[in-house]
Amino acid sequence: MDDTVAIALFRHGMTAENKRRAYVGWTDSPLMPGQVFSEIPENFDRVYTSDLGRCRQTANLLFPKKTAEVLPELREMSFGDWEGKTYEQLKHDTIYQKWLDNPFSISPPNGESFSAFTRRVQKGWAEMTTNMLEQRVRTSALVTHGGVIRYLLSSYSPEQKDFWEWSIPYGRGYQLTCSSERLRRGERCISLQEVPLMGKQNGSGSNIS
Repeated sequence: MDDTVAIALFRHGMTAENKRRAYVGWTDSPLMPGQVFSEIPENFDRVYTSDLGRCRQTANLLFPKKTAEVLPELREMSFGDWEGKTYEQLKHDTIYQKWLDNPFSISPPNGESFSAFTRRVQKGWAEMTTNMLEQRVRTSALVTHGGVIRYLLSSYSPEQKDFWEWSIPYGRGYQLTCSSERLRRGERCISLQEVPLMGKQNGSGSNIS
């Protein structure tokens, strides 16, 4: 259909901090060496990315022929004093225990509340989608973070799930397809699918080394 817009949401590749299961929001951490990213069809008119290095690096690997537009509002939630720390390091912290029980109401010390995070993400999403509609961009890819993608899918996917029900693998993506009018009005999209991956040929694929 001529009035549909497709937006693929890709999570960045795994970092060293991700591997040790540390909380990584605004703290930047380079991608793990040796990762092989699946090939993505070169059919996106526009590529957007969070401003953090792990997303920008992933965008360069997935879309080497595109220059990604940077959207700082679509970075991950800030974990404040918990940045770089693991569950084992935090499990005896009283505030952390309360946050685990109610992460949508309790905020990390010196970090973002969930409501502040979602307002920021919503602002970035509105900027991106308005840009797409004004410039008649029909297909785009956004390289961002697990928390951002969970929020966007819980808000705009036709399949309604809670925030934590979405599984977001590193380096993989979901594609939302929406009518221009639904996108303009901020309504749920009409379809959701995993981004189709190209078959590897002779072991090809983007490699981090």
